Amino acid sequence: MQSPTLLALPIVIPLLAGALSLIYWRSRKAQRIIGVLGSTGLLIASGFLLEKIWREGTLVMHMGNWHAPFGIVLVGDMLAAFMVVMTGVSAVTTAFYALGSVSKQHEHFGFYPLMHLLLAGVNGAFLTGDVFNLYVWFEVMLVASFALLILGGERAQMEGAIKYVTLNLVSSAMFLSAIGLLYGLMGTLNMADIAMKIGELEDTAMITVVSMLFLMAFGIKAAAFPLFFWLPASYHTPRVAVSALFAGLLTKVGVYALFRFFTLIFPFEGTLSQSLMVWIAGLTMVTGVLGAAAQFEFRRILSFHIVSQIGYMLMGLALFTPLALAGGIYFIAHNIVAKSGLFLISGLVFRFKGSYELKELGGVYRQYPMLALLFLICAFSLAGLPPLSGFFAKFMVIRAGVEEYAWWLVATALAVGFMTLYSMVKIWAEVFWKEQEVCHIKPPRKFRGGTRVMYATVVMLAGLTIFMGLAMEPLFRMSMMAAEQLLDRNGYIEAVLGVTP
Repeated sequence: MQSPTLLALPIVIPLLAGALSLIYWRSRKAQRIIGVLGSTGLLIASGFLLEKIWREGTLVMHMGNWHAPFGIVLVGDMLAAFMVVMTGVSAVTTAFYALGSVSKQHEHFGFYPLMHLLLAGVNGAFLTGDVFNLYVWFEVMLVASFALLILGGERAQMEGAIKYVTLNLVSSAMFLSAIGLLYGLMGTLNMADIAMKIGELEDTAMITVVSMLFLMAFGIKAAAFPLFFWLPASYHTPRVAVSALFAGLLTKVGVYALFRFFTLIFPFEGTLSQSLMVWIAGLTMVTGVLGAAAQFEFRRILSFHIVSQIGYMLMGLALFTPLALAGGIYFIAHNIVAKSGLFLISGLVFRFKGSYELKELGGVYRQYPMLALLFLICAFSLAGLPPLSGFFAKFMVIRAGVEEYAWWLVATALAVGFMTLYSMVKIWAEVFWKEQEVCHIKPPRKFRGGTRVMYATVVMLAGLTIFMGLAMEPLFRMSMMAAEQLLDRNGYIEAVLGVTP
Protein backbone atom coordinates (compact mmCIF):
# COMPACT_ATOMS: atom_id res chain seq x y z
CA MET A 1 0.00 0.00 0.00
CA GLN A 2 1.30 3.47 -0.89
CA SER A 3 2.28 5.81 1.91
CA PRO A 4 -0.30 8.56 1.24
CA THR A 5 -3.14 6.05 1.40
CA LEU A 6 -1.78 4.70 4.66
CA LEU A 7 -1.75 8.23 6.13
CA ALA A 8 -5.41 8.78 5.28
CA LEU A 9 -6.69 5.41 6.56
CA PRO A 10 -6.83 6.34 10.29
CA ILE A 11 -9.28 9.11 9.34
CA VAL A 12 -11.14 7.34 6.55
CA ILE A 13 -11.81 4.08 8.44
CA PRO A 14 -13.77 5.65 11.35
CA LEU A 15 -15.61 7.99 8.96
CA LEU A 16 -16.61 5.02 6.80
CA ALA A 17 -17.58 2.96 9.85
CA GLY A 18 -19.65 5.88 11.13
CA ALA A 19 -21.43 6.22 7.78
CA LEU A 20 -22.19 2.48 7.69
CA SER A 21 -23.53 2.68 11.25
CA LEU A 22 -25.92 5.39 10.10
CA ILE A 23 -27.01 3.31 7.10
CA TYR A 24 -27.77 0.38 9.45
CA TRP A 25 -29.32 2.68 12.07
CA ARG A 26 -32.20 0.29 12.81
CA SER A 27 -30.03 -2.80 13.20
CA ARG A 28 -28.39 -3.02 16.62
CA LYS A 29 -26.47 -6.13 15.61
CA ALA A 30 -25.04 -4.52 12.48
CA GLN A 31 -23.94 -1.44 14.40
CA ARG A 32 -22.12 -3.61 16.93
CA ILE A 33 -20.34 -5.61 14.23
CA ILE A 34 -19.34 -2.42 12.41
CA GLY A 35 -18.12 -0.95 15.70
CA VAL A 36 -15.83 -3.90 16.43
CA LEU A 37 -14.60 -4.35 12.85
CA GLY A 38 -14.07 -0.62 12.30
CA SER A 39 -12.10 -0.22 15.53
CA THR A 40 -10.00 -3.30 14.83
CA GLY A 41 -9.33 -2.10 11.29
CA LEU A 42 -8.28 1.27 12.68
CA LEU A 43 -5.79 -0.37 15.07
CA ILE A 44 -4.30 -2.53 12.29
CA ALA A 45 -3.99 0.41 9.88
CA SER A 46 -2.36 2.58 12.54
CA GLY A 47 0.09 -0.24 13.32
CA PHE A 48 1.13 -0.39 9.65
CA LEU A 49 1.49 3.39 9.61
CA LEU A 50 3.75 3.32 12.67
CA GLU A 51 5.92 0.62 11.12
CA LYS A 52 6.18 2.57 7.85
CA ILE A 53 7.24 5.77 9.62
CA TRP A 54 9.68 3.83 11.81
CA ARG A 55 11.43 2.55 8.67
CA GLU A 56 11.08 5.53 6.29
CA GLY A 57 10.74 8.62 8.49
CA THR A 58 8.15 11.38 8.20
CA LEU A 59 5.41 10.78 5.59
CA VAL A 60 3.45 13.54 3.86
CA MET A 61 0.20 13.40 1.86
CA HIS A 62 -0.71 16.38 -0.35
CA MET A 63 -4.49 16.40 -0.71
CA GLY A 64 -5.67 16.70 -4.32
CA ASN A 65 -2.03 16.90 -5.40
CA TRP A 66 -1.95 20.54 -4.23
CA HIS A 67 1.46 20.97 -2.67
CA ALA A 68 2.08 22.80 0.59
CA PRO A 69 1.73 25.54 1.61
CA PHE A 70 -1.18 26.07 -0.84
CA GLY A 71 -2.94 22.76 -0.35
CA ILE A 72 -4.01 20.73 2.67
CA VAL A 73 -1.47 18.21 3.92
CA LEU A 74 -1.49 15.23 6.24
CA VAL A 75 1.81 14.72 8.02
CA GLY A 76 2.81 11.55 9.85
CA ASP A 77 5.91 11.65 12.02
CA MET A 78 6.69 9.32 14.91
CA LEU A 79 4.70 11.35 17.47
CA ALA A 80 1.60 11.45 15.27
CA ALA A 81 1.87 7.73 14.48
CA PHE A 82 2.37 6.88 18.16
CA MET A 83 -0.77 8.81 19.06
CA VAL A 84 -2.79 7.24 16.24
CA VAL A 85 -1.84 3.76 17.45
CA MET A 86 -2.96 4.64 20.98
CA THR A 87 -6.24 5.91 19.50
CA GLY A 88 -6.64 2.49 17.89
CA VAL A 89 -6.07 0.79 21.25
CA SER A 90 -8.71 3.01 22.89
CA ALA A 91 -11.11 2.37 20.00
CA VAL A 92 -10.83 -1.42 20.25
CA THR A 93 -11.22 -1.55 24.03
CA THR A 94 -14.19 0.83 23.93
CA ALA A 95 -15.92 -1.07 21.13
CA PHE A 96 -15.58 -4.43 22.90
CA TYR A 97 -16.46 -3.09 26.36
CA ALA A 98 -19.51 -1.35 24.91
CA LEU A 99 -20.90 -4.72 23.78
CA GLY A 100 -21.59 -5.53 27.42
CA SER A 101 -22.10 -2.12 28.97
CA VAL A 102 -24.00 0.16 26.58
CA SER A 103 -27.74 -0.29 26.70
CA LYS A 104 -29.99 -0.92 23.72
CA GLN A 105 -31.53 2.52 24.20
CA HIS A 106 -28.15 4.29 24.03
CA GLU A 107 -27.15 2.30 20.97
CA HIS A 108 -30.33 3.40 19.21
CA PHE A 109 -29.57 7.00 20.19
CA GLY A 110 -26.39 6.83 18.10
CA PHE A 111 -23.57 5.63 20.34
CA TYR A 112 -21.60 3.93 17.56
CA PRO A 113 -21.81 6.66 14.87
CA LEU A 114 -20.76 9.23 17.47
CA MET A 115 -17.89 7.05 18.66
CA HIS A 116 -16.58 6.69 15.10
CA LEU A 117 -16.94 10.44 14.48
CA LEU A 118 -14.97 11.15 17.66
CA LEU A 119 -12.18 8.77 16.58
CA ALA A 120 -12.01 10.44 13.14
CA GLY A 121 -11.71 13.84 14.81
CA VAL A 122 -8.94 12.66 17.12
CA ASN A 123 -6.90 11.10 14.31
CA GLY A 124 -7.48 14.10 12.07
CA ALA A 125 -6.04 16.35 14.78
CA PHE A 126 -2.97 14.12 15.13
CA LEU A 127 -2.24 13.90 11.41
CA THR A 128 -3.05 17.34 10.04
CA GLY A 129 -0.23 19.67 9.03
CA ASP A 130 -2.45 22.73 8.86
CA VAL A 131 -3.48 25.00 11.76
CA PHE A 132 -7.02 25.69 10.56
CA ASN A 133 -7.69 22.03 9.88
CA LEU A 134 -6.53 21.29 13.40
CA TYR A 135 -9.26 23.68 14.57
CA VAL A 136 -11.82 21.90 12.39
CA TRP A 137 -10.90 18.49 13.81
CA PHE A 138 -11.10 19.93 17.32
CA GLU A 139 -14.65 21.06 16.60
CA VAL A 140 -15.54 17.63 15.19
CA MET A 141 -14.32 16.12 18.46
CA LEU A 142 -16.23 18.67 20.52
CA VAL A 143 -19.53 18.00 18.74
CA ALA A 144 -19.14 14.21 18.97
CA SER A 145 -17.98 14.26 22.60
CA PHE A 146 -20.81 16.61 23.66
CA ALA A 147 -23.39 14.30 22.06
CA LEU A 148 -21.82 11.25 23.74
CA LEU A 149 -21.75 13.08 27.07
CA ILE A 150 -25.50 13.80 27.07
CA LEU A 151 -26.48 10.42 25.64
CA GLY A 152 -29.24 9.33 27.99
CA GLY A 153 -30.27 12.85 29.06
CA GLU A 154 -29.87 12.34 32.81
CA ARG A 155 -29.72 15.42 35.04
CA ALA A 156 -26.10 14.86 36.14
CA GLN A 157 -25.06 14.41 32.52
CA MET A 158 -26.67 17.69 31.48
CA GLU A 159 -25.00 19.59 34.33
CA GLY A 160 -21.61 18.10 33.47
CA ALA A 161 -22.11 18.70 29.75
CA ILE A 162 -22.90 22.40 30.25
CA LYS A 163 -19.61 22.95 32.11
CA TYR A 164 -17.78 20.82 29.54
CA VAL A 165 -19.08 22.57 26.47
CA THR A 166 -18.93 26.10 27.93
CA LEU A 167 -15.24 26.02 28.72
CA ASN A 168 -14.42 24.15 25.52
CA LEU A 169 -16.23 26.83 23.51
CA VAL A 170 -14.12 29.46 25.26
CA SER A 171 -11.08 27.44 24.25
CA SER A 172 -12.33 27.27 20.64
CA ALA A 173 -12.87 31.04 20.56
CA MET A 174 -9.30 31.62 21.74
CA PHE A 175 -8.02 29.08 19.22
CA LEU A 176 -9.87 30.76 16.34
CA SER A 177 -8.70 34.23 17.42
CA ALA A 178 -5.11 33.01 17.54
CA ILE A 179 -5.47 31.51 14.05
CA GLY A 180 -6.81 34.79 12.70
CA LEU A 181 -3.94 36.79 14.20
CA LEU A 182 -1.40 34.24 13.00
CA TYR A 183 -2.75 34.35 9.46
CA GLY A 184 -2.67 38.13 9.54
CA LEU A 185 0.98 38.04 10.52
CA MET A 186 2.21 35.18 8.35
CA GLY A 187 -0.22 34.90 5.41
CA THR A 188 -0.23 31.11 5.72
CA LEU A 189 -1.69 28.43 7.98
CA ASN A 190 0.57 25.55 7.01
CA MET A 191 2.52 24.57 10.13
CA ALA A 192 5.80 23.94 8.32
CA ASP A 193 5.52 27.23 6.40
CA ILE A 194 4.80 29.14 9.59
CA ALA A 195 7.74 27.46 11.34
CA MET A 196 10.04 28.50 8.49
CA LYS A 197 8.89 32.14 8.34
CA ILE A 198 8.20 32.98 11.96
CA GLY A 199 11.83 33.74 12.77
CA GLU A 200 11.86 36.49 10.12
CA LEU A 201 9.13 38.55 11.83
CA GLU A 202 10.22 41.65 13.71
CA ASP A 203 7.02 42.06 15.73
CA THR A 204 8.00 39.67 18.52
CA ALA A 205 5.43 41.16 20.91
CA MET A 206 2.56 40.05 18.69
CA ILE A 207 4.12 36.61 18.31
CA THR A 208 4.17 36.33 22.10
CA VAL A 209 0.49 37.32 22.28
CA VAL A 210 -0.46 34.71 19.68
CA SER A 211 1.59 32.00 21.40
CA MET A 212 -0.11 32.80 24.73
CA LEU A 213 -3.53 32.47 23.10
CA PHE A 214 -2.57 29.05 21.74
CA LEU A 215 -1.15 28.09 25.13
CA MET A 216 -4.42 28.97 26.88
CA ALA A 217 -6.60 27.31 24.23
CA PHE A 218 -4.68 24.04 24.29
CA GLY A 219 -4.20 24.26 28.06
CA ILE A 220 -7.99 24.22 28.50
CA LYS A 221 -8.31 21.26 26.12
CA ALA A 222 -5.56 19.43 28.02
CA ALA A 223 -7.15 20.23 31.42
CA ALA A 224 -4.05 22.01 32.68
CA PHE A 225 -3.97 24.30 35.74
CA PRO A 226 -5.96 26.48 36.42
CA LEU A 227 -8.73 25.72 33.88
CA PHE A 228 -9.21 22.01 34.45
CA PHE A 229 -12.38 22.03 36.56
CA TRP A 230 -14.63 21.14 33.63
CA LEU A 231 -13.03 17.67 33.51
CA PRO A 232 -13.82 16.26 37.01
CA ALA A 233 -17.24 17.92 36.74
CA SER A 234 -18.19 15.99 33.62
CA TYR A 235 -16.16 12.78 33.09
CA HIS A 236 -17.96 10.83 35.82
CA THR A 237 -21.43 11.41 34.35
CA PRO A 238 -21.69 9.40 31.07
CA ARG A 239 -21.61 5.63 30.52
CA VAL A 240 -18.34 4.03 31.62
CA ALA A 241 -17.33 3.14 28.06
CA VAL A 242 -17.67 6.81 27.15
CA SER A 243 -15.81 7.94 30.30
CA ALA A 244 -12.94 5.57 29.49
CA LEU A 245 -12.77 6.83 25.90
CA PHE A 246 -12.72 10.44 27.10
CA ALA A 247 -10.20 9.70 29.86
CA GLY A 248 -7.89 7.94 27.45
CA LEU A 249 -8.03 10.28 24.48
CA LEU A 250 -9.56 13.73 24.71
CA THR A 251 -7.16 15.55 27.02
CA LYS A 252 -4.25 13.90 25.18
CA VAL A 253 -5.22 15.77 22.01
CA GLY A 254 -4.67 19.04 23.87
CA VAL A 255 -1.33 17.77 25.18
CA TYR A 256 -0.37 16.69 21.66
CA ALA A 257 -1.17 20.17 20.31
CA LEU A 258 1.01 21.75 23.01
CA PHE A 259 3.88 19.41 22.12
CA ARG A 260 3.47 20.16 18.39
CA PHE A 261 3.09 23.94 18.59
CA PHE A 262 5.72 24.64 21.24
CA THR A 263 8.40 22.59 19.55
CA LEU A 264 7.68 23.42 15.89
CA ILE A 265 6.07 26.87 15.71
CA PHE A 266 6.91 28.54 19.03
CA PRO A 267 9.95 26.64 20.34
CA PHE A 268 10.13 28.06 23.84
CA GLU A 269 13.52 26.93 25.05
CA GLY A 270 14.85 29.65 27.36
CA THR A 271 11.74 31.87 26.95
CA LEU A 272 9.14 33.20 29.36
CA SER A 273 6.70 30.64 27.99
CA GLN A 274 8.94 27.81 29.16
CA SER A 275 9.07 29.21 32.70
CA LEU A 276 5.29 29.52 32.63
CA MET A 277 4.95 25.91 31.46
CA VAL A 278 7.14 24.71 34.34
CA TRP A 279 4.76 26.31 36.84
CA ILE A 280 1.69 25.04 35.00
CA ALA A 281 3.09 21.50 35.04
CA GLY A 282 3.87 21.55 38.76
CA LEU A 283 0.57 23.12 39.81
CA THR A 284 -1.42 20.77 37.54
CA MET A 285 0.17 17.77 39.26
CA VAL A 286 -0.46 19.13 42.77
CA THR A 287 -4.03 20.39 42.36
CA GLY A 288 -5.10 17.25 40.52
CA VAL A 289 -3.80 14.85 43.14
CA LEU A 290 -5.14 16.94 46.05
CA GLY A 291 -8.55 16.98 44.39
CA ALA A 292 -8.42 13.20 44.06
CA ALA A 293 -7.47 12.78 47.73
CA ALA A 294 -10.58 14.72 48.78
CA GLN A 295 -13.04 12.62 46.74
CA PHE A 296 -14.98 9.50 47.74
CA GLU A 297 -16.59 8.61 44.42
CA PHE A 298 -14.74 6.08 42.26
CA ARG A 299 -14.88 7.88 38.93
CA ARG A 300 -14.38 11.38 40.38
CA ILE A 301 -11.12 10.19 41.98
CA LEU A 302 -9.98 8.85 38.63
CA SER A 303 -11.05 12.06 36.88
CA PHE A 304 -8.94 14.22 39.20
CA HIS A 305 -6.04 11.84 38.61
CA ILE A 306 -6.28 12.55 34.88
CA VAL A 307 -5.48 16.15 35.77
CA SER A 308 -2.49 15.27 37.94
CA GLN A 309 -1.09 12.92 35.29
CA ILE A 310 -1.40 15.65 32.64
CA GLY A 311 1.06 17.57 34.83
CA TYR A 312 3.72 14.87 34.30
CA MET A 313 3.26 15.10 30.51
CA LEU A 314 3.57 18.88 30.62
CA MET A 315 6.68 18.50 32.77
CA GLY A 316 8.27 16.62 29.88
CA LEU A 317 7.43 19.49 27.52
CA ALA A 318 8.52 22.17 29.98
CA LEU A 319 11.99 20.67 30.48
CA PHE A 320 12.43 20.60 26.68
CA THR A 321 15.24 18.05 26.39
CA PRO A 322 15.15 14.89 24.22
CA LEU A 323 14.79 12.65 27.28
CA ALA A 324 12.09 14.85 28.83
CA LEU A 325 10.05 15.00 25.62
CA ALA A 326 10.45 11.23 25.16
CA GLY A 327 9.31 10.73 28.76
CA GLY A 328 6.26 12.92 28.16
CA ILE A 329 5.35 10.99 25.01
CA TYR A 330 5.78 7.61 26.72
CA PHE A 331 3.73 8.94 29.66
CA ILE A 332 0.85 9.74 27.29
CA ALA A 333 0.80 6.16 25.99
CA HIS A 334 1.06 4.66 29.49
CA ASN A 335 -1.70 6.89 30.82
CA ILE A 336 -4.11 6.01 28.02
CA VAL A 337 -3.75 2.32 28.88
CA ALA A 338 -3.74 2.47 32.69
CA LYS A 339 -6.40 5.15 33.06
CA SER A 340 -8.79 3.49 30.59
CA GLY A 341 -8.33 0.21 32.48
CA LEU A 342 -9.24 1.82 35.81
CA PHE A 343 -12.36 3.46 34.41
CA LEU A 344 -13.49 0.17 32.90
CA ILE A 345 -12.89 -1.58 36.25
CA SER A 346 -15.11 1.00 37.94
CA GLY A 347 -17.82 0.02 35.45
CA LEU A 348 -17.54 -3.65 36.43
CA VAL A 349 -17.72 -2.72 40.11
CA PHE A 350 -20.89 -0.74 39.39
CA ARG A 351 -22.34 -3.70 37.54
CA PHE A 352 -21.76 -6.01 40.50
CA LYS A 353 -22.49 -3.59 43.35
CA GLY A 354 -24.69 -0.84 41.89
CA SER A 355 -22.72 2.16 43.17
CA TYR A 356 -19.63 4.28 42.59
CA GLU A 357 -19.59 5.69 46.14
CA LEU A 358 -16.70 4.25 48.15
CA LYS A 359 -18.66 4.30 51.41
CA GLU A 360 -21.40 2.11 49.91
CA LEU A 361 -18.99 -0.44 48.47
CA GLY A 362 -16.85 -3.20 49.94
CA GLY A 363 -16.02 -6.88 49.80
CA VAL A 364 -15.19 -6.95 46.07
CA TYR A 365 -11.87 -8.72 46.69
CA ARG A 366 -13.56 -11.77 48.23
CA GLN A 367 -16.32 -11.99 45.64
CA TYR A 368 -14.31 -11.07 42.55
CA PRO A 369 -10.58 -11.72 43.18
CA MET A 370 -9.71 -11.47 39.48
CA LEU A 371 -11.21 -7.97 39.33
CA ALA A 372 -9.21 -7.01 42.42
CA LEU A 373 -6.00 -8.25 40.81
CA LEU A 374 -6.71 -6.29 37.62
CA PHE A 375 -7.33 -3.17 39.70
CA LEU A 376 -4.02 -3.59 41.51
CA ILE A 377 -2.10 -3.89 38.23
CA CYS A 378 -3.64 -0.75 36.75
CA ALA A 379 -3.50 1.18 40.04
CA PHE A 380 0.15 0.32 40.72
CA SER A 381 0.99 1.28 37.16
CA LEU A 382 -0.71 4.66 37.63
CA ALA A 383 1.17 5.17 40.90
CA GLY A 384 4.48 4.30 39.19
CA LEU A 385 5.54 1.00 40.72
CA PRO A 386 8.05 -1.22 38.83
CA PRO A 387 8.07 -3.06 36.50
CA LEU A 388 4.84 -1.55 35.16
CA SER A 389 4.69 1.13 32.47
CA GLY A 390 4.00 3.94 34.95
CA PHE A 391 7.35 3.41 36.66
CA PHE A 392 9.35 3.95 33.47
CA ALA A 393 7.18 6.89 32.42
CA LYS A 394 7.81 8.69 35.70
CA PHE A 395 11.46 7.65 35.79
CA MET A 396 12.10 9.26 32.40
CA VAL A 397 10.57 12.64 33.21
CA ILE A 398 12.06 12.74 36.72
CA ARG A 399 15.51 11.74 35.41
CA ALA A 400 15.23 14.55 32.85
CA GLY A 401 14.32 16.92 35.68
CA VAL A 402 17.40 15.87 37.65
CA GLU A 403 19.63 16.41 34.61
CA GLU A 404 18.20 19.92 34.21
CA TYR A 405 18.51 20.67 37.98
CA ALA A 406 14.77 21.35 38.19
CA TRP A 407 14.75 20.26 41.81
CA TRP A 408 11.41 21.65 42.96
CA LEU A 409 9.69 20.11 39.95
CA VAL A 410 11.36 16.77 40.64
CA ALA A 411 10.33 16.95 44.32
CA THR A 412 6.76 17.78 43.27
CA ALA A 413 6.63 14.84 40.85
CA LEU A 414 7.89 12.43 43.53
CA ALA A 415 5.45 13.74 46.15
CA VAL A 416 2.54 13.53 43.71
CA GLY A 417 3.55 9.93 42.98
CA PHE A 418 3.18 9.07 46.68
CA MET A 419 -0.16 10.90 46.84
CA THR A 420 -1.35 8.93 43.80
CA LEU A 421 -0.45 5.72 45.61
CA TYR A 422 -2.44 6.97 48.63
CA SER A 423 -5.55 7.50 46.46
CA MET A 424 -5.23 4.05 44.93
CA VAL A 425 -4.83 2.48 48.37
CA LYS A 426 -7.95 4.36 49.51
CA ILE A 427 -9.97 2.87 46.65
CA TRP A 428 -8.53 -0.57 47.40
CA ALA A 429 -9.35 -0.35 51.12
CA GLU A 430 -12.88 0.94 50.61
CA VAL A 431 -14.02 -0.95 47.52
CA PHE A 432 -12.09 -4.20 47.55
CA TRP A 433 -10.82 -4.96 51.07
CA LYS A 434 -13.29 -3.83 53.73
CA GLU A 435 -16.49 -5.72 54.43
CA GLN A 436 -19.50 -4.18 52.80
CA GLU A 437 -21.99 -2.77 55.22
CA VAL A 438 -25.71 -3.25 54.69
CA CYS A 439 -26.45 -1.49 51.44
CA HIS A 440 -29.87 -0.79 50.00
CA ILE A 441 -28.54 -0.20 46.50
CA LYS A 442 -29.19 -3.00 44.05
CA PRO A 443 -27.04 -3.72 41.02
CA PRO A 444 -28.62 -2.71 37.71
CA ARG A 445 -30.87 -5.46 36.37
CA LYS A 446 -31.07 -4.42 32.78
CA PHE A 447 -27.56 -5.67 31.91
CA ARG A 448 -27.42 -9.45 32.12
CA GLY A 449 -24.93 -10.40 29.43
CA GLY A 450 -21.57 -9.20 28.31
CA THR A 451 -19.66 -9.45 31.58
CA ARG A 452 -17.05 -11.77 30.09
CA VAL A 453 -16.25 -9.46 27.22
CA MET A 454 -16.00 -6.56 29.67
CA TYR A 455 -13.57 -8.60 31.77
CA ALA A 456 -11.58 -9.55 28.66
CA THR A 457 -11.20 -5.89 27.75
CA VAL A 458 -9.80 -5.01 31.16
CA VAL A 459 -7.47 -8.04 31.04
CA MET A 460 -6.15 -6.76 27.71
CA LEU A 461 -5.41 -3.31 29.14
CA ALA A 462 -3.80 -4.70 32.30
CA GLY A 463 -1.69 -7.04 30.17
CA LEU A 464 -0.71 -4.11 27.95
CA THR A 465 0.54 -2.02 30.87
CA ILE A 466 2.70 -4.98 31.97
CA PHE A 467 3.93 -5.48 28.42
CA MET A 468 4.80 -1.80 28.06
CA GLY A 469 6.98 -2.13 31.16
CA LEU A 470 8.69 -5.35 30.08
CA ALA A 471 9.18 -4.19 26.47
CA MET A 472 10.56 -0.87 27.53
CA GLU A 473 13.57 -0.79 25.22
CA PRO A 474 11.77 -0.63 21.82
CA LEU A 475 9.17 1.75 23.23
CA PHE A 476 11.94 3.94 24.64
CA ARG A 477 13.64 4.05 21.22
CA MET A 478 10.34 4.99 19.57
CA SER A 479 9.77 7.75 22.14
CA MET A 480 13.31 9.05 21.67
CA MET A 481 12.85 9.05 17.89
CA ALA A 482 9.62 11.02 18.30
CA ALA A 483 11.36 13.50 20.63
CA GLU A 484 14.31 13.97 18.27
CA GLN A 485 11.93 14.58 15.36
CA LEU A 486 10.09 17.19 17.45
CA LEU A 487 13.34 19.03 18.12
CA ASP A 488 14.39 18.78 14.46
CA ARG A 489 12.26 21.62 13.05
CA ASN A 490 14.24 21.74 9.82
CA GLY A 491 13.54 18.06 9.19
CA TYR A 492 9.76 18.63 9.49
CA ILE A 493 9.88 21.71 7.22
CA GLU A 494 11.94 19.88 4.60
CA ALA A 495 9.61 16.86 4.64
CA VAL A 496 6.48 19.00 4.13
CA LEU A 497 7.70 21.81 1.89
CA GLY A 498 10.55 20.03 0.13
CA VAL A 499 12.94 22.91 0.82
CA THR A 500 15.85 23.21 3.22
CA PRO A 501 15.32 26.19 5.58
